[in-house]
Amino acid sequence: MDLDAKMKKMGLGHEQGFGAPCLKCKEKCEGFELHFWRKICRNCKCGQEEHDVLLSNEEDRKVGRLFEDTKYTTLIAKLKTDGIPMYKRNVMILTNPVAAKKNVSINTVTYEWAPPVQNQALARQYMQMLPKEKQPVAGSEGAQYRKKQLAKQLPAHDQDPSKCHELSPKEVKEMEQFVKKYKSEALGVGDVKLPYEMGGPSPDKLYIPAGDRSTPAALGPMESKPAECKGTQYFCYCCKLSMKEGDPAIYAERAGYDKLWHPACFVCSTCSELLVDMIYFWKNGKLFCGRHYCDSEKPRCAGCDELIFSNEYTQAENQNWHLKHFCCFDCDNILAGEIYVMVNDKPVCKPCYVKNHAVNPDTWRGTEASGSMSASTARPCVLKSSNNSSPEPQVVQLKSLTSTQPNSHYSV
Repeated sequence: MDLDAKMKKMGLGHEQGFGAPCLKCKEKCEGFELHFWRKICRNCKCGQEEHDVLLSNEEDRKVGRLFEDTKYTTLIAKLKTDGIPMYKRNVMILTNPVAAKKNVSINTVTYEWAPPVQNQALARQYMQMLPKEKQPVAGSEGAQYRKKQLAKQLPAHDQDPSKCHELSPKEVKEMEQFVKKYKSEALGVGDVKLPYEMGGPSPDKLYIPAGDRSTPAALGPMESKPAECKGTQYFCYCCKLSMKEGDPAIYAERAGYDKLWHPACFVCSTCSELLVDMIYFWKNGKLFCGRHYCDSEKPRCAGCDELIFSNEYTQAENQNWHLKHFCCFDCDNILAGEIYVMVNDKPVCKPCYVKNHAVNPDTWRGTEASGSMSASTARPCVLKSSNNSSPEPQVVQLKSLTSTQPNSHYSV
């Protein structure tokens, strides 16, 4: 891809959703405008997922790319026009007759995603076991929740180098190797079954991806359970409570045949959110969403939200940063050697703090710290502030940050 094509692709990415209203800030936001390198709106500082941006096709492309070159290719289809893999998410439409005084009307409920099982009764039962506010019914709070979790749990910039800002050729190669590794070692998709269907890995009970409609991936509700399973007790791997034989359970192949989860317990071990579309990452006996699995493997820049593949980065305020991304959250000026204040866990320079955040700007009495500090051992210098409720100002000074060690970091 030549430079012009790359710039055009970047431009299209920034045009996507332009002007969309913010669902959180309402009229306070002038409309979505993507920051050049942060993954937020320039106007209100909220993420794209907080805006009313139509992203169904884009999200399906993202998940399709995630499943490419994995055993879950049955869940994707490649478009004839450009060959881009698209996620074939299972949409479930239920129609329920509603009795009225004179006639019978039809009440239709559409789930924007449902477990891809042949047995619709099982899929419907699965949905009913989720908290109502997290059921992805079209146009509901649950559908909005799913949209947010797709953005949070599976960031496009965790798998696609073209979604990242200014990666070097070496970093692109390292990222591609990283993605290939987690696809082969950690990525999985949960499967919904009844507990008694989950036996050991005997020849007649080998795992079959639920998305393959050509195989008997799910049993009908009238199917009788094997006699040897009667009286067997099943327990959720997460909450340790018993599971009813007639209730759907989730199975994760990478976790093994002996582990089951309640639908509402199939959550990330870090953020405790439902694993969106049952997409999980398995590591050290725990379930992770994509974001927190990657966080366990690589440092993530608190400024741009991207994983750090460069040899050098810095640490400040117990967070990791690309060297040039430790900037004022308001004006983007680099903070090396400058006074800053943490406002809602974001660094803000002195002028922006006084202008935008100070309770009483006239009471600022911070003074710059004198002398220099070693880049490898330096700590923020707490400056005295006046008697108000504003955060205390701090100063950070960076010296020469060079290293030959991979992923070396410096504390400031």
